[in-house]
Amino acid sequence: MTQLNIHYRRFAVPFFLLILLATTSTAQEKSAAGSSMGSSSTGFGSGAAGPIGAGDLVEMSVFDTPELSGKLRVSNTGDVILPLVGSIHVAGMKAGDVQNLIRQKFMDGGFLKDPQVTVFVAEYATQGVSVLGEVKAPGIYPAFGAHNLMDYISLAGGLTPLAGTNITVTRVAHPDDPEHVKISASSAPKPLNNPGVLPGDSIFVEKTGLVYVIGEVARPGGFPMDHDDHLTILQAIALAQGTTYTAAKGSTKIIRTTPQGHEEIPVDLKKILASKATDAPLQDNDILFVPSSAAKATLKNMETLLPVAASATIYRVP
Repeated sequence: MTQLNIHYRRFAVPFFLLILLATTSTAQEKSAAGSSMGSSSTGFGSGAAGPIGAGDLVEMSVFDTPELSGKLRVSNTGDVILPLVGSIHVAGMKAGDVQNLIRQKFMDGGFLKDPQVTVFVAEYATQGVSVLGEVKAPGIYPAFGAHNLMDYISLAGGLTPLAGTNITVTRVAHPDDPEHVKISASSAPKPLNNPGVLPGDSIFVEKTGLVYVIGEVARPGGFPMDHDDHLTILQAIALAQGTTYTAAKGSTKIIRTTPQGHEEIPVDLKKILASKATDAPLQDNDILFVPSSAAKATLKNMETLLPVAASATIYRVP
């Protein structure tokens, strides 16, 4: 077949159908304009990570044939209406499978000889990504293509001061087998710690442990534990900027909550500072109380210390 005949075969369609296509494409682009602008404001590009669903916006491009290219909104029944071809069902399919199907439809109908079709999911309308837990703006965020865990953490405003380093990613395809990820604030995320997140997945950022240091210290308050949920007595005292000159270091105590209730654990901070006793690890919700010589008579029991710890300032360790 000559080049002229091929050219004629590709465009031998009724003129009124081309007018209808141009009108349909323009209307679809206008209806999707708000969504497209919203995606650009978030900094998220589009993509084709998950299966297509009802309400998604699909962009079809046919090489060297702009009149057959445009954006198509998937109907509630999971169908799109193609120019010349008519309605085809695309729900549940990946973008690559859809473009192969469309290409075959164009060829089977004799509209195009060997079309180069590209299908792009411009917007996933039905499946967002839930970001919950210790993030500044928890909520459900639209999934615009393939992005990683840190992309959604950033979209949710970043971590709160009480965020830990343990994150659970629950996959919509495997809800009973969640993925546990550990992040680090001291280094750039590695691929293992920054997995891809697909539409319908959920992210939960766990809360870090807290230790309260009150009494004769320069900066009493609550201090988050480090990335391994580890904090020792000396580290807690250092975070509280040391003891005051009136501190009774030998009478320091840890108040710990156990299944049996509150427990007082004596600590000889003076010996620990002198490297004559072991620097013991603290646990989540421990209260490290450093009394003063004058305060021994007024703060005799743990009941009077608990309100003090509850009102302590929570500090974020850099």
